[in-house]
Amino acid sequence: MSFLELWQLRAEFARRLSTMYGDEVPAYNTLVEVSTEVNEDFLKRKGAEAERLGSISRVTAERHGAIRVGSPKEMAQVGRVFAAFGMHPVGFYDLRDASKSSVPVVSTAFRPVDRDELAKNPFRVFTSMLAAEDPRFFTKELQEQLREFISARTLFPEELLELADKAAANAGLDETDGARLLDLATAGFKLSDDPVDHAWYKKLEAVSAVASDIGGVTSTHINHLTPRVLDIDDLYARMQARGITMIDEIQGPPRWDGPDILLRQTSFRALSEDRIFRFEDGTVGPGELRVRFGEVEQRGIALTPAGRDLYDRMVAETDRRLAAGEGNGVRVDVARQVWEENLPRTEKELALKKLAYFTYVVDGDALNSNYGGSLQGHSASLNVLIENGVAVPEPIVYEDFLPRSAAGIFQSNLTDEGTRDDAQAGTDFDISTMAQIIGQAVADPNELYQRQQDDSVRALGEALGVDITT
Repeated sequence: MSFLELWQLRAEFARRLSTMYGDEVPAYNTLVEVSTEVNEDFLKRKGAEAERLGSISRVTAERHGAIRVGSPKEMAQVGRVFAAFGMHPVGFYDLRDASKSSVPVVSTAFRPVDRDELAKNPFRVFTSMLAAEDPRFFTKELQEQLREFISARTLFPEELLELADKAAANAGLDETDGARLLDLATAGFKLSDDPVDHAWYKKLEAVSAVASDIGGVTSTHINHLTPRVLDIDDLYARMQARGITMIDEIQGPPRWDGPDILLRQTSFRALSEDRIFRFEDGTVGPGELRVRFGEVEQRGIALTPAGRDLYDRMVAETDRRLAAGEGNGVRVDVARQVWEENLPRTEKELALKKLAYFTYVVDGDALNSNYGGSLQGHSASLNVLIENGVAVPEPIVYEDFLPRSAAGIFQSNLTDEGTRDDAQAGTDFDISTMAQIIGQAVADPNELYQRQQDDSVRALGEALGVDITT
């Protein structure tokens, strides 16, 4: 009997969820189809350059999912399930203040953390937990009702959790256990046909549509699955040409002539889905909910803390100019101007200014022309090697998320802004709190990128026979 490694389980899990979600939300299949067309056409136009931020096979297979849970107990269980697929918590995102709408959740992302594992299958799941104790969103009475409702449900059967622990401990499972794990895990994220308590759902929806989607139903489900494209503007235009209503704009950095950084995202608008409701008079009947949507992403280069600081300042400057009525009032156009004024136009400049993360390879021709083929007797500063073309920077892909963009996607698919009492003080959450909830360390994305860059610089020095100073 063959043994299934974590990455094999992860790849099959992603495939099964994609099939299931496509059955539940057929427009998602259209999104995947158009994404594949965009990537194939981009490869034809750009050649090898198209694969600078990942091979076409990886990009085409790549997905990120999003789910929502209601309590620390449920979040800890999710961590156990995803560990069975080699997916670990990375990053902390507080969406409560990331948009003007009421989005009462804190989040992390479960994903592979090693470069080789990411190359095999980079499936990641953005996982949000309802901040049910936050008095800005929930009164004491509603907090108690939420606790009672959420504690009474079971998202994941004990058999699934035990198999997940076994897979994580043994770095995989045999075929029989693996098949059972995949069946149970996929079913755990299927949209339930249990009747929805109409009055309870609407009570939570008055606070936030996100809150009702989490705490107003008896199960969790895939909120969206996200393919990756190499040209999100082309994707946006093609989806509209097919008559699919997209949200108003692409979230994240603007399209411009320089390097793609961080993450750009967009989605089609949430579609009405038939659900069964239980009404206050005890009758059960059909109704509709509109909470799930299809998202797509374009990934760029991971930025260093200095780069993220510059990014935040550029976003703030874009906001300032828009508020002052400068430009034509179109965010992407104003942002593009800010980018052109502030961001280096080449990867080489980003590397020299330490604004982004890179791995490095040796250019033999530059080594010969500058150093006669050997660095023996020369000092070896990384910046000098980059300047002289000896060390060629290759971008490290941004594998994570942006709170403002995530909240923007959520917000653009809500029916209204909900309610929030800003006179109250919000409850404290941070990456340490999330680690305590999940029961395992939550990795800092910057540390992961820095480690990958440091390993590359070290290997570069070994290849050149020198110690490289950074």
